[in-house]
Amino acid sequence: MSYEQIDIPDDGEVITLADEETGELNVPDTPIIPILHGDGIGSDVGPAAQQVLDAAAEATGRSIAWMRVYAGGSARDKYDENLPQETVDAIREHRVAIKGPLTTPVGAGFRSLNVALRKKLDLYANVRPTYHLDGVPSPVKEPEAMDMITFRENTEDVYAGIEWEAGTDEVQEVKEFVEDQMGFDNTIHDGPVGIGIKPITEFGSKRLIREAIDYALANDRDSVTLVHKGNIMKFTEGAFSDWGYEVAEEEYGEDVITEDELWEEYDGEQPDDTLVVNDRIADNMLQQLLTRTSEYDVIATMNLNGDYMSDAAGAQIGGLGIAPGANYGHGRCLAEPVHGSAPKYEGEDKVNPTAMILSGREMLDYLGWDDAAQLVRDAVEATISSGTVTYDLHRQIEGGEKVATSEFADAVVEKIDELA
Repeated sequence: MSYEQIDIPDDGEVITLADEETGELNVPDTPIIPILHGDGIGSDVGPAAQQVLDAAAEATGRSIAWMRVYAGGSARDKYDENLPQETVDAIREHRVAIKGPLTTPVGAGFRSLNVALRKKLDLYANVRPTYHLDGVPSPVKEPEAMDMITFRENTEDVYAGIEWEAGTDEVQEVKEFVEDQMGFDNTIHDGPVGIGIKPITEFGSKRLIREAIDYALANDRDSVTLVHKGNIMKFTEGAFSDWGYEVAEEEYGEDVITEDELWEEYDGEQPDDTLVVNDRIADNMLQQLLTRTSEYDVIATMNLNGDYMSDAAGAQIGGLGIAPGANYGHGRCLAEPVHGSAPKYEGEDKVNPTAMILSGREMLDYLGWDDAAQLVRDAVEATISSGTVTYDLHRQIEGGEKVATSEFADAVVEKIDELA
């Protein structure tokens, strides 16, 4: 495929699909990887992450052929639109990519450019690992107890955007339907009202939960917890939990047992090489993230719950400046940090690039480059634990060396060279 505004590198090869059914990839030693630096601080953290990922690839005998793609501000400059079709096409064709934060302008036609990209590419699982790096300040006593990964459904729930504005004819029709035809009298107060619908489907729920279970089995995790508010919303969130248990019991055989089976058949002693699937009510789960942190491993949940849950977990390990993320589809990955674009710091070479770098680590892991991915984590941790940090962490620790974004990337690359 050719593009009008995107330059395809000459020295790389396209990642292809090896198995249509499983989504397994054929990854060359020099893959073409689309990179979207993003808006605001993306102009700083994007190049920093690129530098670190290049070093990790080179240290493990590989290289990355980067291909710049554009959305948000950079796309408006080149295309006079926020999300060009060829950016979507380029990421779709090359299957694995990384992006920085995007700001959605007022009146842009999208609720969120980030969400729009996920939907257009059917990246249905938002995956957010949460683990503590030695040396990162935390508001909790034992941040090292957190080693959790959240699989958040990316395409449904309130983020599907089905709602009606107060004062419109359409919202009045929906209100009358709910109250009259559905028999829910006095459910909605009189006066102006906005109404929204949250769709939760069996298809969307089951593919997300499969992704979480597959990940847990492949990475020797002990449990997958289905987080929901099914005690109140029985036909949406309750159904999510029910469908999750159906997937576990019908598709995974003896590899997966439920928490009930764990206690009824094994007296609470988990057999080797088994995965336990359980469920928790969402509000209780937010509490247990703090009080029973080490008991939770892989979380599978819906869109809004996942947003709350992963941000709360991220606070325990030092905040969103540290928290990485990625979006998975069938044989596709778009890595991106959890934090926003922070436009007031744009171009100041000041902010912490760790979340973007560690999102790149998730991308390397998706490629199957486990050695390079581990090298990135180890080098970032060694850099921070030595006291070489950006301003956000420097103000929370004593005796550290405050460095710029680019200098932090240089320091991580030095650690990669030492550790390789």
